[in-house]
Amino acid sequence: MTMNPKIESKNVNLYYGAFHALKGITMSVQPNTVTALIGPSGCGKSTYLRLFNRMNDLIPGIRIEGDVQIDGKDIYSKSLRVDELRKKVGMVFQKPNPFPKSIFENVAYGLRVNGLNHASFVEERVETSLRQAALWEEVKDKLKKSAFELSGGQQQRLCIARALAIEPSVLLMDEPASALDPISTSKIEELIYELKSKYTIIIVTHNMQQAGRVSDKTAFFYLGELIEFDDTQVIFTNPQNPRTQSYVTGRFG
Repeated sequence: MTMNPKIESKNVNLYYGAFHALKGITMSVQPNTVTALIGPSGCGKSTYLRLFNRMNDLIPGIRIEGDVQIDGKDIYSKSLRVDELRKKVGMVFQKPNPFPKSIFENVAYGLRVNGLNHASFVEERVETSLRQAALWEEVKDKLKKSAFELSGGQQQRLCIARALAIEPSVLLMDEPASALDPISTSKIEELIYELKSKYTIIIVTHNMQQAGRVSDKTAFFYLGELIEFDDTQVIFTNPQNPRTQSYVTGRFG
């Protein structure tokens, strides 16, 4: 029995002015899976990732063709409110970007913006999100302290907690561990593995080993095209396309 895809793109083309950045991308992502997007710099991975919370909309001169759906709904429909979409689709960036607020208020931020201010509800969501981000035990006694007092790895887990607080169903991660040391990186990877029971995760990574460790499916992008998309094990051990083979074995990229 095949499940309906959580996320789907059909023949998506994206242009920055005259530059054709994504070329006819068709791909389906199943719920509660981790999908890694790999490929050399500038190949369209992050642009593709940002389709799903419409962050590309902020770039002048952008044009998008094709169909992008989450839960079977066209997320580029005129009737869709982007702020509603972004409640469903959390985003974690390459560099930790905590707000200049306390640890507690960083996590509570999305709730407050959405008008959820009931004290006991906010406290419960903050604690749950910090637990999900494997950070609660480290910060529970210093929730009023500035988020900037945390280490880089803790700040990134705080940003993950902040994304989870509004209870999205999709989590987008743009190289979430590339600025972190190996120990913090392994904590983020463990976290990704645990979170997929509740979320559908798409992660952009330059790190082949990381893609191999955390993802169920891997998509290889090259020069704006989706070259190959398959089970991660297949991509890394028996890819069908010679360009995928060359990339994953380190012959270019």
